[in-house]
Amino acid sequence: MTPPEATQADPNGKAGDPPPAVSLYPLQTLTKRGDFLKANRGRRQAKPGFVLQARRRHTDEAVDAGLIRIGFTCSRKVGNAVARNRAKRRLREAARLVLPLAGQPGWDYVLIGRAQITAALQFDRLTRDLADALARIHAGKPAS
Repeated sequence: MTPPEATQADPNGKAGDPPPAVSLYPLQTLTKRGDFLKANRGRRQAKPGFVLQARRRHTDEAVDAGLIRIGFTCSRKVGNAVARNRAKRRLREAARLVLPLAGQPGWDYVLIGRAQITAALQFDRLTRDLADALARIHAGKPAS
């Protein structure tokens, strides 16, 4: 079974080519605690809706160098299970949209949700902040 493909319309309103089904750099989800701890020792960038932690993987690690790996976490401070899951869903969608464009292969990223802000922040602001945080991480700029 093949998934349905949406078509992108050009400015004249005509149907264009379908968007790519796969990003240039495949995303993989972090699941092991050790990977989260390694990212915690890397670079970090705080934004109103989240904290981004990032680290470049070593070449000797048994992970494909062309992968972008991402992890999501929300503590109990964010709220009950419903609130934490909503915050993580929003972070996952923002990462799905932004990381293939602004992330770099060979890096691990962890997005940490913030109490009452991650779930309430406007989604376009969340994605802009993620793109800005990634740009700052890769430029080596300190947090502002």
